[in-house]
Amino acid sequence: MKKQVFILVVLLVAPLMLQAQKNNDADLKQIRQILDNQSKAWNKGDLVGFMQGYWKSKKLQFVGSKGVKYGWKATLEGYQKGYPSKEKMGILKFTILSVEKISDDAAFVIGKWHLTRKNDTPNGHFSLLWRKIKGQWLIVADHSS
Repeated sequence: MKKQVFILVVLLVAPLMLQAQKNNDADLKQIRQILDNQSKAWNKGDLVGFMQGYWKSKKLQFVGSKGVKYGWKATLEGYQKGYPSKEKMGILKFTILSVEKISDDAAFVIGKWHLTRKNDTPNGHFSLLWRKIKGQWLIVADHSS
């Protein structure tokens, strides 16, 4: 009897676990695609396009070398001030070190950024907190250094 119950539980639970894994894979794939879209927009000199991966909210948090900025508009303005031309923007490359879903509607990404410009190659690390808001993955907090 115990063996039959075990088999029944496995038959009922296994499909649910497989579906959860598929959903997780799809979510992580979507996050990676957004990061890829961001680097493509950056490399075209399109900061507004780059910012499409961020939550358009006053609650967005960006932590950089000059402290914390709050809000999508303030974050965009910070990028525009720091990178006023395509030459200053350079070519951006992300190296993703980890992508982890921490709940059904939250994920955490750690990576490296690297710019290639005419006279220098600045680089650093970032951590991103993502939330699934109205079915779309968005960066809600960014710490870049």
